Amino acid sequence: MKKYILLWCLAAFILGVSSLRAQTGVAPFLPSADDTRCRQWVDSVFSGMSLDEKIGQLVVATVPARADKATKKQIRELVKKYKVGGLLFSEGTAEEQAILTNFAQKSSKIPVMVTFDGEWGLSMRLKGTPNYPRNAALGCIGDNSLIEEYGREVARQFRELGVHVNFAPDADVNTNPLNPVIHVRSFGENPQKVAAKVVAYSRGLESGGILSVCKHFPGHGDTDVDSHKGLPVLHYDRARLDSVELYPFKEMVRAGLGGVMVGHLQVQAFDPADSIPSSLSHNVVTGLLKEELGFKGLVFTDALDMKGVSDVPQVTTKALLAGNDMALVQFNTRNAVQELADAVASGQLSRNELDAKCRKVLMYKYMLGLRRAQPKLQVSGMSYRINTEEAQALAAKLRRSAVTVLSNYFNVLPLASPEGNIAVLSMGDKEADAPFVQAMEKNAGISHFYLPWGADEAAKQEVLQQLGTYRRVVISITGATYVGDADVAFLEGLNLPAPVVYTFFTSYRPLMSLTPAIAKSSAVVLAHSDEADLQQHVADVLFAKAPADGKMSMSIGRLFPAGTGCTIEPGMTPGKLIPEDYGLKSYVLQRIDGVAQKGLAAGAYPGCRILVLKDGQPIYDRGFGTHSDKDTTAVRSTDLFDLASLTKTTATLLAVMKLYDEGKIKLDDKISKYLPFLRNGNKKNLTIRELLFHESGLPPYIRFYVDIIDPNSVHGPYSQSWMDEWHRTRVSEHSYYCTDFKFKKGMISDKNTSTYTLHMADGMWLNKSFKNSILQSIARCELDRKRYVYSDLGFVLLQQMVEEIVKLPMDLYLAKEFYAPMGLQRTMFLPLTKFTKAEIMPTAANDYLRRQDLCGYVHDETAACLGGVSGNAGLFSTAEEVAKVYQMLLNGGEFNGKRFLSEATCRLFTTEKSAISRRGLGFDKPDVPGSKSNPCAASAPASVYGHTGFTGTCAWVDPDNGFVYVFLSNRLCPNVWNTKLGDMNITTDIQELIYKSCIEK
Repeated sequence: MKKYILLWCLAAFILGVSSLRAQTGVAPFLPSADDTRCRQWVDSVFSGMSLDEKIGQLVVATVPARADKATKKQIRELVKKYKVGGLLFSEGTAEEQAILTNFAQKSSKIPVMVTFDGEWGLSMRLKGTPNYPRNAALGCIGDNSLIEEYGREVARQFRELGVHVNFAPDADVNTNPLNPVIHVRSFGENPQKVAAKVVAYSRGLESGGILSVCKHFPGHGDTDVDSHKGLPVLHYDRARLDSVELYPFKEMVRAGLGGVMVGHLQVQAFDPADSIPSSLSHNVVTGLLKEELGFKGLVFTDALDMKGVSDVPQVTTKALLAGNDMALVQFNTRNAVQELADAVASGQLSRNELDAKCRKVLMYKYMLGLRRAQPKLQVSGMSYRINTEEAQALAAKLRRSAVTVLSNYFNVLPLASPEGNIAVLSMGDKEADAPFVQAMEKNAGISHFYLPWGADEAAKQEVLQQLGTYRRVVISITGATYVGDADVAFLEGLNLPAPVVYTFFTSYRPLMSLTPAIAKSSAVVLAHSDEADLQQHVADVLFAKAPADGKMSMSIGRLFPAGTGCTIEPGMTPGKLIPEDYGLKSYVLQRIDGVAQKGLAAGAYPGCRILVLKDGQPIYDRGFGTHSDKDTTAVRSTDLFDLASLTKTTATLLAVMKLYDEGKIKLDDKISKYLPFLRNGNKKNLTIRELLFHESGLPPYIRFYVDIIDPNSVHGPYSQSWMDEWHRTRVSEHSYYCTDFKFKKGMISDKNTSTYTLHMADGMWLNKSFKNSILQSIARCELDRKRYVYSDLGFVLLQQMVEEIVKLPMDLYLAKEFYAPMGLQRTMFLPLTKFTKAEIMPTAANDYLRRQDLCGYVHDETAACLGGVSGNAGLFSTAEEVAKVYQMLLNGGEFNGKRFLSEATCRLFTTEKSAISRRGLGFDKPDVPGSKSNPCAASAPASVYGHTGFTGTCAWVDPDNGFVYVFLSNRLCPNVWNTKLGDMNITTDIQELIYKSCIEK
């Protein structure tokens, strides 16, 4: 008994030294020339070894962990006859492995290195041991200290069982979703994140006294052949291998970790001429791993009976000659040992090389505590000591930490608990998700349904009919590695009026085949496995009674890229507005994000804001991007945008409608009735209706600003199609404006005075007389025939009419009659009188007329020359407040219980349409289907009305479906010639998604 106590103390001392080496930053399992005691021990053992013993030390043989007579006989033969240096135990129990380990160590002259293939701990091979998550699940955990803690716990269990080496972790970067053998064994598809997990887990193992062995060098993650069944081929060039496959191995070498396993792969970048497996390649093992990467640790082959190499003659010899230190021989140790003896005898494997490898193995045995006879393992109570409460608690913690919420559209999670309104459909093995269903029942009143995989059509239709009556549907997936086409089609075709939430108590792999179905869901939760405690946890996650913050380690097709993950925090409240509650599909509306992000990526705008109201409720309200390429402030709901021509219907038309409502004007009134300066010219018979329809014959625009420029200061034409030293300001794809012109004397001042009152930009005030010049220019301009020509000039005249009638500037009149009583605090002309530039989206950079960046000043030159208040442009607002204006119109002139316009007036102005164009009374409307000039989506009904703006804005109202859609951007910033917003059909694509989201009734 005293002998055993002494041996236990020695073992504890050895392990303590290993732990101390780790804590002090010294790599615990790398050879050191300064370790005199190690060298002396190796010399003493080596000097007494026979040739057979030296050969045997290089072999790791595999045996089952079954403590029967046959296995003991096999072990006795392995250690006494073939004198193997290591044993690898496979399937069995912990107690049986302990018995066999004791037997092997007692039978061997030189202590045996006990190895284990435990990528997810002992449970990978032994029954009744702690079950830890697969690496693909662990890759979803953000806290790598938890991964290192896991490594330490596995090391404790291994030490308890007398194991010295773990053939783990898997360091492969799984970039091939069709990989038949790696998949869940990998930490993920991101090389950097995989490397971080590999290093963390390995440090945990080695700090606990267990040698980590990273595999399968040089990288098995992007293969479509299982090396157990054939030889996978990597066709990539060196640059790709360095950045992906080799990256985790470089990091583990840099971290000073002790072991590598070389996989059976054919890597053409290193052996282009021959189909040499990497495990037998000198270029790979010695040239790349040892020499180039500088790895000094112990190198193992993968199992040499695998089909990738098993047919190669003299495979064991070739493996050692390639640079491997130990050969993993699973079942044919006799042949392997004999082969090596023949190779030494023939000189193929030199004595010097044999001796060097043997010494290296002995050094590792010394470092692993095998320099003395091993203490006898206590078999009784082994499972108890392995399955501690701490071990089980860690397993549960890892499982919970890996739970990943891949999507949570419109915050459908957490679920509210309206009794009787939640249905749970279990699909898979019967009762497999019973803990989940029971936990759901505790959280809310639910109705439970069940379908096995492959259920008949009648059963499916019966369940489908019943699910259609619930407000929320949760579908629980269990027991599937592959889902049949019929089941995929069933789930894809559910088309329920309720949002669908999927919970997967499986690995990530079934999600691949179910992508068509989960693409139509509102939320997806991946648990990675189906333990009872985990199922209960996921149920709590759905109600925000437990947290989840995993990030996907693997991509699920294009639907959920690696890194995807939503956070659920305890106490979160359910989303206030779920689209399905308003007859819309969340998963379709969510695609608006992709359209907006695509525009950002393409440079269509630096920032935008999108708002969709349904029946007056904001079902989609999000901002994207930043204020500009220079100002990285994220777009906020309170940011003001230059509405450009959206001013026409958000400002000027409201005033016109108000005057019509009050009987102060009629649509067929001549505009000259209110504007005397038009009575004596060709404009005297223009009617208000013609101006609203853009059928007055007025030209689209007049470049009034040219009249404030001194023509003698312009070199050549004011604009031309090429750049030269005088024309450097680009305003379109093939147009450059003069940059060094001067203004006419008396037109511009850098100060506000009684003469200079029209504020155009910072330090730029225009003579107030120029307003009259603009109006006279309109009065004198030529008229075309009465046809549809979109014109800003008509709305300039309508503004003048409004001001003449109400005897107020139009901005003050609108604030008094509409904006203030509607509670609109951020809708106004001249926004810099109230707000700072930090609250306003920049509009353009280096404006050609004002020769400065514009923010808070109207971009439109006509409106600028009118001092920022014009009938065609000049209004600034937020998406929310613009939507309120159009919701008021959709409400028939009423908002928040107050009437602003009569229903009759709203109906007239929003429904009347020109007989010769798509235009309405001031409003724009959809064009005929298929027209390239259609400003609306193809699915927009004819009843839609609204307007667009040059700066990248639009607002559309759909009275048939109760929609208000607002899109605001600053597409002209920084380049005014940017046309990508229209070229990419961004606003119409978003509008089309709104219509596609409508649930068929």
